[in-house]
Amino acid sequence: MLNGLLHAHSGLRWVVLALLIAATFMALLKWRSNATYTDGSRKLNLFTMISMHVQLLLGLALFFMSDKVDFSQMKEAMYRFFSVEHSVMMLLAIALVTIGHSKSKKATEDARKFRTIFIFYGLALLLVLVAIPWPFRGWGNGWF
Repeated sequence: MLNGLLHAHSGLRWVVLALLIAATFMALLKWRSNATYTDGSRKLNLFTMISMHVQLLLGLALFFMSDKVDFSQMKEAMYRFFSVEHSVMMLLAIALVTIGHSKSKKATEDARKFRTIFIFYGLALLLVLVAIPWPFRGWGNGWF
């Protein structure tokens, strides 16, 4: 079961990353061009947020089941990364996306909606990129 969760969490990261990149850069382009906030824009932002929340649920299950989370071994970089660094940065990223989505829904002007999404999703994207256990770190499960 743990292996299945790990593969699902690792595989879904690409969906989350693709949606987060698309939503962030789409918001930037549409904000700069004074485009109209369409239902497609709203859905992209919503699906990005939903995918991150699904990823959170898988991550929480792994947090409580994985042997890589061990608070008694904080001197070891891998344990510290998965126990604290990865978890905290990803929670902050999910909070930023959730807040950004909520604030964009409340905004009345299209440019403000796009700007809000760009700022909050962009900050979340930076956190996600730093917090992913990329294979070159030697702690992940590879690229997939």
